[in-house]
This record gives sequence, C-alpha cells and structure tokens, in this order.
Amino acid sequence: MKILLVSMPSLHFFRWTEQLEDAGHEVHWFDILDGSPTERLPWVEKYKGWKLKYPNLKGRHFVKKKFPKVYKKLGAVLENDTAKAFEDVLLKIKPDVVHSFVLYIACAPILKVMQNYSSIKWIYSSWGSDLYYYRNIPEYKSDILKVLPRIDYLITDCKRDVGIAKELGFSGTVLGTFPGGGGFDYSNYNTYIKTPATERKSILVKGYQGRSGRCIEVLKALAQLQTDLTPFKVIVFGASDEVVAYTKDNKILQGIDLEVFSIKDFLPHSEILKLMGEALLYIGNSNSDGMPNTLLEAVAQGAFPIQSNPGGASEDVITDGENGLLIEGCNDITHIKSLVLKALSDTNLIAEAFQINQTEIKPRYEINHIKTQVLKAYNSITY
Repeated sequence: MKILLVSMPSLHFFRWTEQLEDAGHEVHWFDILDGSPTERLPWVEKYKGWKLKYPNLKGRHFVKKKFPKVYKKLGAVLENDTAKAFEDVLLKIKPDVVHSFVLYIACAPILKVMQNYSSIKWIYSSWGSDLYYYRNIPEYKSDILKVLPRIDYLITDCKRDVGIAKELGFSGTVLGTFPGGGGFDYSNYNTYIKTPATERKSILVKGYQGRSGRCIEVLKALAQLQTDLTPFKVIVFGASDEVVAYTKDNKILQGIDLEVFSIKDFLPHSEILKLMGEALLYIGNSNSDGMPNTLLEAVAQGAFPIQSNPGGASEDVITDGENGLLIEGCNDITHIKSLVLKALSDTNLIAEAFQINQTEIKPRYEINHIKTQVLKAYNSITY
C-alpha cells in the first residue's frame, strides 16, 4: 500500500511512523508545517522545503517574529499555498491512502483537495484535545464539521473521542484506539522500577498549566497536606512558567520538600522514567487531555496514578479505586486533596494497584503488541 502521511514533525509522529518500517508499505511524508530537516525516518520519502517562495529573503525571520500581523498579511506574497503544495505531492505520488495527524493542523488545510479526490481513502488520527477541547471553539468546530464527513477511517488515543467523532459527523470505519506515539519499549523502562512500591518516598506531579493543564490546583491541594507530606519529596516536572512562578512566590508551599523542573529544563527521557519509577504517587491534572503518554509511562513504572478524567478518557486505563484514582473535578482542590489523602493512607490500595498495573495494564501498551494491532489496522483498509 502507498501511504502519504500528513503531519507536523513531532515525537509522537516519528514514533508512530517507525511502526511502519519494514511492514511492506511505501511511505511518504508531507510535512504540513515545513519544519526543520530531521534525520528521523530515513526510509520515508519526505516532502519539505515547499513553503517559502523566497527562502533566502533577508529580514523575513525578523518581520515574522517582531511583526506577526504584518507577516500574516504578506503570507500570500511570501509563502506558497499549503493546499496547492499538497495537491502537487498527491498527484506525484498517487497514494492509496492519506493519513492526517491532528485535525486543525493536518486535515483542515487540505480538505478541499481531499474532497476533489474522493476516491483516495483518508485516515484521521485524533490526539489529545483535538476533538474534546476544540469542538467548543466555533471556528475550530466549523472545520471539524466539514472534515469528519470526508474521513474514511478513524484512529483515536482514547475511546471517548470515537463517540465525539460520530456525534460530529464521522460515519466511516474505526481502525482502533492506540497511544498517539505507538507502544512502549519496556526494556528501557524496567531498570528504573523501585520495589516494593509502598516504600517509595516521592510524589511526582506533571507541571502543565495554561490552556488545559491544572498543576497549580494540585499544588494548592498539596499545600493543605503539609503534615501528611512530611516523609515525602514532591517533584514537579515539565513545569509551565506559571507553575514555576507559583512555586517561587507562594509561601504556603514552604513547608513542603519541593523540587521543580521547568519545561525549559531538558530532562532526558531516562531521567523522567527514573523519577516515575521512584514515585509513590503520580498526579496528572488537565481539563481536556486525551490519553496522556505520561500517565501510561507512570503506570508502567509502578507509580500509583491519580489522574484527571475529562470526558471519561482516563477510564480506558484506570478503574477508580482499584488501580488508581480519578480526578472528576480538575479545579476542585478539596476533591484532589481527598484523593491524595486516600492514597497515602491505604498501603493495600497502593500494593494491589501496583500488581494490577504491572500484570494487566502495562502489557496492553507494550511496543510489539501495539505495533501488531496497528499494522493489522492498516492492512484492513480497502482501496
């Protein structure tokens, strides 16, 4: 099968595409953002360098950075049309299938082209907040309602988004629900797992704030538990600027043994896995995420998960009160506090959850297990 992938360059995309190597397909990639060159995916035919009409034009970067509105008005003069560039590639390759990753980035800009070539099958991969959050923003919802009826095949990272897609006009075939970046190679993980889990002495918190993250609400809850947290170190990783500022300026956190890693700090993936493998609890809190890779990694590393559950997404992995706890109100500080207390006071819950997650949940996301299912999904496509 000849597959044309349409995506921005991202770690998730690279990891997903690596599943297709040596699978017998001819794979091409149209970089929808025309980002920087990459050495990843050397076996994939890449289409880059299409965007700028005058790539060596002096002062372009300065204008784009300092005067973005002016640059946007000059867009048609300085940049080639995305849809036209994509159509040129489409006609050159003549793919059997186009696979777009993220609707507003890689589906909406090429919709008119795909409507003109309706015989070419179209796969759409929904990641994170792609449908759940953006369906509530009128301009994005307009694109969603236009794109979904044209989509032939759907892949999601959580079961929640299958229902949302169908509600908003998708009537094609669901290929499956898989992690956005494919499965996990646990040979790189298991070294960092500290046992028994009940004797771990740290609490790991995902530090996102901004549009969807709700780390500060978690920190406010922990601030009310300082006596209970005396034996533990609280570690915040990937902290947004707002979170870094909050932890520096807020005196109510001074009684907590706290370490914060800014999102601007480069923490190697192995270091994050080590933190997870040493953490008693992992807390992730968001108002709209899909299936977070960090949740799946924390579960694999044996940390007890306390995770937000927007639209029921986290229920794919966590059965509340058995192998983790679900945050049903991401802004409810009292609720978050009660969940942390429950976990800290019940060593049997921690121990039983560890066994469930290691023996039942973790194997579901192993790299070769997911890859087998993904390749089976591609091979099921008729064209």
